Amino acid sequence: MFLLIGYVIILVAALGSFAVHGSVIALWVPAEYVAIFGMFIGGFVAANGPKVVKSSIKSLGLAFKGSKFNRALYVDLLSLLYEILSKVRKEGLMSIENDVESPGSSPIFSKYPKVASDHHAVEFMCDYLRMMVGGNLNAFEIENLMDMEIETHHQEAHQAPHAIDEIGQAMPAFGIVVCVMGVVNTMGSVGEPPAVLGKMIAGALVGTFLGILLAYGFICPLASQIRQKVEESSKIFQVMKVVLLASMNGYAPQIAVEFGRKVLYANDRPSFLELEQELKNRKG
Repeated sequence: MFLLIGYVIILVAALGSFAVHGSVIALWVPAEYVAIFGMFIGGFVAANGPKVVKSSIKSLGLAFKGSKFNRALYVDLLSLLYEILSKVRKEGLMSIENDVESPGSSPIFSKYPKVASDHHAVEFMCDYLRMMVGGNLNAFEIENLMDMEIETHHQEAHQAPHAIDEIGQAMPAFGIVVCVMGVVNTMGSVGEPPAVLGKMIAGALVGTFLGILLAYGFICPLASQIRQKVEESSKIFQVMKVVLLASMNGYAPQIAVEFGRKVLYANDRPSFLELEQELKNRKG
């Protein structure tokens, strides 16, 4: 939503201020638009493989959606972890084997649909719970493995916004290319009347205008929005990491989930009393 609002403000500021001194119709030069959009698509395809192109197209929706990573989701996550770890503490590690192997049919996971709908988060949690069920673990080695997996997820998720930002940075140069082609065309018509030459030069300059406007007004802000959503998506793995490691180091479930609460962003973090009351309510 904020991205669209920003786009509207940019268009109104750019075109509105131009309309005060001239005609907006002068900016409509179809050949310039075709050339610059063609180079945009060609440059993006040439710079990236099929995997990155697909993930970039898929990630466009992230920029226009509200974030699902909010306080309600994290309260559900901490409550789910608390319930699983409490079951382990009371009944032993083997008691969660069925929940871990089939989270889709688990009565515990089914209570928390917001978390269960995130395939990557559930897979991450179940993988390490499965390791805990499987035998003795070295907490330091598991922490290192978690860090490596989170870093891998982070790098993979950042490919799309990085690719979009890179092509955005190239747009002003594409605009210059289009402008130069227009100037070359103008030089070939130097015998035309000044009015005709002026219109041709103005049309050539539209290429530079388009390149800069699209780069810094549209494409780079889009990449920034996607990058922010990607950063938000990494926090859920950090929460699960610290909670599970705290449990492995012998802390009680109530204390383990407190570790997870403390790593949340301030806007998404429930207070200690809020979380405690939520756990009591769900337990009841």
